[in-house]
Amino acid sequence: MELTLAGQPTLALLLASVRIIAWMAVVPPFSSRSLPAMAKVVLSLGLAMAVAPSLADADIPVDTFGFLTTVVTQVAIGVSMGFVTYLMFAAITTAGALIDTFGGFALAQAYDPLSMNMNTVFGKFHQMLATMLLFASGGHLIVIGGLLKTFRFLPLDGTPDVSNGPGMLITAMQLFFATAVQIALPMIAVLFLADVGLALLTKVAPQLNAINVMFPAKIGLTLLLVGLSFPVLPEAMAELVDLSNQAMATIAGAA
Repeated sequence: MELTLAGQPTLALLLASVRIIAWMAVVPPFSSRSLPAMAKVVLSLGLAMAVAPSLADADIPVDTFGFLTTVVTQVAIGVSMGFVTYLMFAAITTAGALIDTFGGFALAQAYDPLSMNMNTVFGKFHQMLATMLLFASGGHLIVIGGLLKTFRFLPLDGTPDVSNGPGMLITAMQLFFATAVQIALPMIAVLFLADVGLALLTKVAPQLNAINVMFPAKIGLTLLLVGLSFPVLPEAMAELVDLSNQAMATIAGAA
């Protein structure tokens, strides 16, 4: 018994999986080391099969140089789309890190072996909360669907337009910082006023020794404010999912 595979459709399927796995290598939570590499490969092949019918007309070069060039192009496309998606999703984590800085929790940084970087208390907490909201709301399906739609606007034999790359990257960075600050700014303002109030209390009544009250008060106030901020996060995650899809569509040339 002999098994034969059509050359062009097979190459198109493999190239599509290359773009998808390059995207997964950057975007959390798929980029986490808690997800085995073999699971990422199988998932990328499965998602590539979902868009296989639209890849039938792709003109894939069969010579060595042309094929390697196409592979590198798909990796670059996947990484660039993954990076802008990562920026959008990292806004909530950055908001938690800002809260740690002004709430006094930044001193309790610890190394996270899964993400291979230093994480603060509320930075890691907001990262886990954002991941939970992403899967609970079905946002991961919307983002993956947005990735698969890019094959319609930017096929495997297409060349991305890099002329608007710097402008789109600047816009993505602006949205990243703006979203993080918008989430954390009310809590930062309250914590700053609490610091000012405790400093004035120290000047007015030094015998009260307000410095001993400052840290427990700020810890309690930070926990209270973080709890009050929870209703804002689902709406913020939905907006970030929409922005990430728009960014990937822009890279693909759809907008």
